[in-house]
Amino acid sequence: MGRLSRAISIEYLSSLWMSVEAVGSIVAGVLAGSLALLAFGGDSVVELLSAFVVFGHLREDVTGASGLGRRTALTTTLMLFALVPVIGLGAVYSFTSGVRPDSSLLGVSIAVSAVAIMPYLWLEKRRIGRETRCLPLSIDAVESATCFFMSLALLAGLLSEYLFGLWWADYVATAAILAFVAREGLESYRELEEGRPTVGTQTTLPDDQMT
Repeated sequence: MGRLSRAISIEYLSSLWMSVEAVGSIVAGVLAGSLALLAFGGDSVVELLSAFVVFGHLREDVTGASGLGRRTALTTTLMLFALVPVIGLGAVYSFTSGVRPDSSLLGVSIAVSAVAIMPYLWLEKRRIGRETRCLPLSIDAVESATCFFMSLALLAGLLSEYLFGLWWADYVATAAILAFVAREGLESYRELEEGRPTVGTQTTLPDDQMT
């Protein structure tokens, strides 16, 4: 399988999981009143949108060396920054209003699945992104890596609620997730500014690697 085909395949798999993760997290978050789950679901929506953007980019310019690659990468980065104030303000409002989230077995299941799946998506996107010098795919790998660490924070918070009834652990998990999202946005922006992987030189892949 060529590099372009592998890149598209991993984005298909990522989109499928992000769809499940986003819907499951948001539904579980609404039912349990959990800001941590809603924040995690919001990040999943951004990653899903990012995957669609990367799909379009791969069909136009697999190397990421053109202005199209930078515009694609900038779009995904801005999506991340937009998520922080939305969830942050919601968390502040809920906490000051005295909202106490319930435990969620569905949320725990989503978090456990994310912990198992995200490392594979992260490492595959990073590897293919480096091989093809595709900046948007490499930035998408950063998002997958951050999603993995967020899923660990989410799982810790949800288990604390489920096993010990520590409702405030949800707000701690929300703060941790938002910190990861902010870091994810900064790392993506740094990748964009520094142009990693190399974006100043057009790279043409052999025909047998483009199928």
